[in-house]
Amino acid sequence: MPEAIDEISCNICGSKRTSPYLKMDGFSYTKCPVCSLVYQNPRPVFKDLKKRYGDNYFDYELSNQDNFFQLMKLGLSDIRINDFFGDDIKNRKFLDIGCATGLLLNHMKGRGWDTKGVEICRPSAEYGIKESGLDIFIGTLEEAAFRDNYFDVVHFSHLIEHVPDPKALLVEIKRILKKDSHMIMTTPNANGWQARAAKNKWRSAIPDHVYLFTKTTMRKLLDITKYRIVKQLSWGGIPRGNKPDYIKKPADKLAKFFNIGDVMLFHCTPG
Repeated sequence: MPEAIDEISCNICGSKRTSPYLKMDGFSYTKCPVCSLVYQNPRPVFKDLKKRYGDNYFDYELSNQDNFFQLMKLGLSDIRINDFFGDDIKNRKFLDIGCATGLLLNHMKGRGWDTKGVEICRPSAEYGIKESGLDIFIGTLEEAAFRDNYFDVVHFSHLIEHVPDPKALLVEIKRILKKDSHMIMTTPNANGWQARAAKNKWRSAIPDHVYLFTKTTMRKLLDITKYRIVKQLSWGGIPRGNKPDYIKKPADKLAKFFNIGDVMLFHCTPG
């Protein structure tokens, strides 16, 4: 049965006006002429989007878990997560939303954090629960219904571009964060070096990504949801395998130095 689709308004400014942005095979992205947010419109309704995250998605996550885990660790190292609370991490609560098979959760648990995960892909969550004994809620963050002012750190990597309502996600995260806490978010950069060069062949312009953010539109979204940006950085100059290492490595360094990388990270605190 084909997916049901719906017309939506801009998630940042609420405008219903759109202009064509990227025409893809079977779907398209539009751009808000008011705030410049890029998103799929029309797009599948959420109950159909959820169906995408089943056995096939688990196979993808399992085969790529080590690579994603290493990238998440590097991102956390870049923002010096070990300095957030120093040695005082006993009973500090760490939440990973979209935790997949739980490699990062297991790593943080091993370092002494009190960890919880949220994952909509049931097979991935069940794998993490069975293999590592992790505390993972299967469903959405809203369905998990965590207590107010509960977490010290909320982390989510390559998640916000998938969700139907990014603004509501950030509002819910702010509710469950403590006052002196941290939010760490990673998402593709639609105005990065790779995106501008590849256009509709960009590797992140895929059906599952219903939003594509730039540094500017993400800053706008964080501003209206009242977060303070502590640090923003990006990385990724040339996709692995596209060029020899002697070209890729300098390109990656330049992309990171000039903050025009393919993936961007935002480290924030509740405003």
